[in-house]
Amino acid sequence: MSTNLKATLGVLAAALTVVLLVVATKLTDPEPASAAQVVRADSHRLSTAADDRMTIVEFLDFECEACLAAYPGVERLRAEYGDRITYVVRYFPIASHPNAYTAAHAAEAAARQGRFEEMYVKLFDNQNVWGHQAESQAAVFEGYATELGLDLAKFKADVASADVADRVESDAEDGISLGVSGTPTFFVNGQRYSGQPTYEALKATVDKALNQ
Repeated sequence: MSTNLKATLGVLAAALTVVLLVVATKLTDPEPASAAQVVRADSHRLSTAADDRMTIVEFLDFECEACLAAYPGVERLRAEYGDRITYVVRYFPIASHPNAYTAAHAAEAAARQGRFEEMYVKLFDNQNVWGHQAESQAAVFEGYATELGLDLAKFKADVASADVADRVESDAEDGISLGVSGTPTFFVNGQRYSGQPTYEALKATVDKALNQ
């Protein structure tokens, strides 16, 4: 065997080893969380920025007191920045909250009639009325649906449907895969936000990104 042939075979063997190592690593190491897990095509957007420079995603529970505490600051931020930012809401109902899933189903059922944002506002504006009640608040949410002018029969059918339940659970599963364990949890441009969920702190983060 010639020296050149031996060298060529050696190079090929080394390259094959590298390829095998890469494949083995991909098979054994977990993939990092993809951007699609933070925002999906069907995620509910309260505003959409044309330039995609700033996207805030909030995993929330409508019965969560901390989410309610963050809500006024979030609304102030949305009012100030409007369509300069994309603001995305995703469901993460906490099982220990007795009506968290029912509230999320009500919001998703409203979304099926194009009224997600209105129900989002209703649920937070009235959390002190319906929240942390042991009995089901389904009738209260049906009242909100009526106030919003929704088709009540469709709303009730959607709330009880497996499709709506799956949609809510899909958001929650994404949250778990991203390391969400409580609410509210924010992601800013795909990265988990570690600051305080206040208007001032979120505004500072938004301004920094928009001014880069």
